[in-house]
Amino acid sequence: MPTPYDVPPALLIERLSKYLKMNVDEIKPPPWASIVKTGAHAERPPQDPDWWFVRCASLLRKIYVKGPIGIERLRSEYGGRKDRGVLPEHSRKGSGAIIRKALQQLEEAGLVETVKGGGRMITPKGRSLLDSLSTEIKRKLEKVNPELKKY
Repeated sequence: MPTPYDVPPALLIERLSKYLKMNVDEIKPPPWASIVKTGAHAERPPQDPDWWFVRCASLLRKIYVKGPIGIERLRSEYGGRKDRGVLPEHSRKGSGAIIRKALQQLEEAGLVETVKGGGRMITPKGRSLLDSLSTEIKRKLEKVNPELKKY
């Protein structure tokens, strides 16, 4: 059975974000999501109106692959380079409030659970969701490129 390791992350995150938007009622953008930056390194808020669902999908995949993982490590993953004008660029962490709120919504949906002293971990429900979406994506890719069936 294909897993998120076997399919391109961009395709999985896109498909998962659509699934979360249509089928999971617990995940919805907070009122401040339209005006907030994604971290100190960002100059503007995201342009995509559905960026919240994309971030939740990305977090879910990242927890599947790297979990159990805490908020501080996730902040480092979603950080970037701060443009300081003529000065050298420095790295900055991503927004902890965005990650925390998204993880709380994923926990309400039953896709992620808290591990005492160890961050967040994916639940069996979340694992089966990602595995089933990965299987769909892999089958579509096999139709386009039949050589992928051996993997």
